[in-house]
Amino acid sequence: MEHELDIRVYYEDTDAGGIVYYANYFKFCERGRTELLRAAGFENKPLMDREGFMFVVRKLEADYLAPAFLDDIVTMQTSLSAMNNASFAMKQSLYKQDQLIFEANVTLVCVTKSGKPTRVPDYLRKALGAES
Repeated sequence: MEHELDIRVYYEDTDAGGIVYYANYFKFCERGRTELLRAAGFENKPLMDREGFMFVVRKLEADYLAPAFLDDIVTMQTSLSAMNNASFAMKQSLYKQDQLIFEANVTLVCVTKSGKPTRVPDYLRKALGAES
């Protein structure tokens, strides 16, 4: 499964020079992952409240290629790149028009409310386009 999300860069996203502050790219990534999950028919809070699990970031590798600026419209592309028992990897690419400006590879772990790793449920694997 792949999802695209357009994001406008607001003043709060930038540093004093009007360039997106490096840590805010991670917020854009989070929005992309959340909206991919929504597009698959799921939301984080009900998964935690009713199903008893949530996703936490275990590892993140980022590559900053070019800046984004105040008032830019950027597009976050998020896709599933691998699925394991209790974890999965996502590739996230941020574009300004047709130019790739940021990439991240993120590993998430499915955990119970107490923080114990647990298998990603089959219904969620199927919705995300992974094999059971």
